[in-house]
Amino acid sequence: MTANTASCRCGQLRATAQGDPVRVSICHCLACQKRTGSAFSAQARWEAERVTFEGESRRWVRTADSGQQTTYHFCPNCGSTVHYGGGNFPELVALPLGALEDPYFDCIDYSVWERRKHPWVQLVGENIEHRD
Repeated sequence: MTANTASCRCGQLRATAQGDPVRVSICHCLACQKRTGSAFSAQARWEAERVTFEGESRRWVRTADSGQQTTYHFCPNCGSTVHYGGGNFPELVALPLGALEDPYFDCIDYSVWERRKHPWVQLVGENIEHRD
């Protein structure tokens, strides 16, 4: 079984997921844009029981307009978000693609909050499910 590890910039906080993710997605919502400092966020999600954690983290809970809560775990030293969960997928743990040692996947499964997508962003792939 393959393992995929995410870590913060200073290497103190790590999350290791076993096997393939259940979904790989990007989100164009303004909260994700603000969290990443980019035009969208990109993440892979695994079942929680397939992810282990090492190091100290701090947490921040965001309550969405829907009332759902997502808990973000970040390094107290360098501030990198390494994993998060809750919200629409309480049984899954999300690892940001940029934090993964091997962040390359053939294609994403979902692109969400597309009404907030920047007009210059173009997604390629046959099997991407687009959601607004």
